[in-house]
Amino acid sequence: MRTTKIEWTDRTWNPVTGCTKLSVGCAHCYAEIMAHRLQAMGVSKYANGFSPTMHEETLDEPLNWKQPHTIFVCSMADLFHESVPFCFVDKVMNTICQTPQHRYQILTKRASRMEEYFTQTAVPINVWLGVTVEAATEKSRIECLRSLPATVRFLSCEPLVQDLGEIDLSDIDWVIVGGESGVKARPMEPDWVRSILRQTEEQDAAFFFKQWGTWGADGVKRNKRANGKVLDGKIIQMMPQLAMRYS
Repeated sequence: MRTTKIEWTDRTWNPVTGCTKLSVGCAHCYAEIMAHRLQAMGVSKYANGFSPTMHEETLDEPLNWKQPHTIFVCSMADLFHESVPFCFVDKVMNTICQTPQHRYQILTKRASRMEEYFTQTAVPINVWLGVTVEAATEKSRIECLRSLPATVRFLSCEPLVQDLGEIDLSDIDWVIVGGESGVKARPMEPDWVRSILRQTEEQDAAFFFKQWGTWGADGVKRNKRANGKVLDGKIIQMMPQLAMRYS
């Protein structure tokens, strides 16, 4: 059962909440806006607003979900934020290993720290690893991801705020693309999306177009639902084929 509006997953799990801005895509962070809203509503988990906070009490949550789920880990945070010690990441991985019925999607902007962690610790077989690449300046994150033996390696190009140019997608299984939402959203040019689609087709990666966001394909600013997710007359929302990268 889907319990989130994020179309490429069906459940979220937040053993960490909060983050700090790192790169251009962070400027209008949806998670920060939501965290402050929840704080104002008196939700205890967000008493610290968007300050990075670990929640030991939530570590066992997936153990109670008996039906298999695809779970986005830390949708309201970055698991590999510098303030999250590796000993706490170990606890998250322990829960993941105890629940092989689930698939876990871990997405980070702190790719070098994720690489450091997983050069010391095996990647669980039910973990998909991803990095955010919202601008050409952040393509170096892909190199940190490429060498890690995850069942699925993926890129999130959301919010896509500039043309990425040519991308080396070797050993990358899946690319998610989406425009920015919100009052201060930056427009996404259709040709930027078409370029990524072309390269996924040429390099055999799955392509998932999530949404246009606040700015439509026609360059008009409106409700994101009205702008939709149609790219050149098609909805393209592919999921990755599962690779086995273990000896």
